[in-house]
Amino acid sequence: MTETAVPTTASAITAPAAAMGAERRGWLGTAALLLPAYGWLTLAIFLPLLMMLGFSFLKVAPFGGRAIVGTFDNYLAFFRRPYLLDVAWTSLSIGFWTTGLSALIGLPAAMALARATFGRTRQVLFLLIILPFWTNGLVRVFSWTMVLRDGGIIDGLYHWIVPDAAPLGLLYTYPAIVVGLVHAYLPYMILTCYLSVVAIDDQILEAARSLGARAPVVFWKVILPLATPGLISGSVLIFVPVIGSFMEPRILGGRVGVTMGTVIEDQFTQAFNWPLGAALSFIMLLIVLAIFALASPVLKRQSGGGAV
Repeated sequence: MTETAVPTTASAITAPAAAMGAERRGWLGTAALLLPAYGWLTLAIFLPLLMMLGFSFLKVAPFGGRAIVGTFDNYLAFFRRPYLLDVAWTSLSIGFWTTGLSALIGLPAAMALARATFGRTRQVLFLLIILPFWTNGLVRVFSWTMVLRDGGIIDGLYHWIVPDAAPLGLLYTYPAIVVGLVHAYLPYMILTCYLSVVAIDDQILEAARSLGARAPVVFWKVILPLATPGLISGSVLIFVPVIGSFMEPRILGGRVGVTMGTVIEDQFTQAFNWPLGAALSFIMLLIVLAIFALASPVLKRQSGGGAV
């Protein structure tokens, strides 16, 4: 009895140690896999952000032997200059419009992509969705000027139907900016919604239909709640870069295309006021974080309901 009890006791002691060793090795392996990515992020993103944060508290950019003088005026300028508040609201409204339209277009497109049963059809649809990623952003924006300008494609078709009508004047307007941004960021919404829609079990839809639910009811009660996580992810991926965009507002908006992105770009490239540009960048970041903080209870509830 004693000889058999000793190995049992030894194995009981060594088992936790072996488990801890395996867990440690697994943790070290995970850290080794993440080290290149986080090292690159630290070098290329986090350190420059820390430097720009330091710049935002300086009176002037410390170039050319200028003295380093600290100040909070760059942050106070956002509240002291009313036009900056108007520009910030314009950027946020463009972000909301772009995100909303992307959701209205992206979810039905994701549903059509998920329902494509033939492999070749799905490949063609995927190609059409990711096609904007394959084109240069500047070329893509300038192509919209050919479509939206007076005498362009849309204006020409309109005057072909109504010959004596005045020009539509679509270019250099806020709708033109939104159109260009939706074209650029719509694939993010479609792909995130597709991942949620394709995960919906067909048996759930069949059960809803067998209980007498029609197509609108199936969409509102089944598909939309289950696709909400994809909508939320796509909205975050679109809203954050859109409010800081400057290429589409500058080219498609013209004089009316003054957004926080264009103002910040001017501070860095034209006025050479890096401290003010950095401060405005972090102010917009704080505004975005505040919006997400206020919306987080609703987003968590919707995401949790979709997961169920």
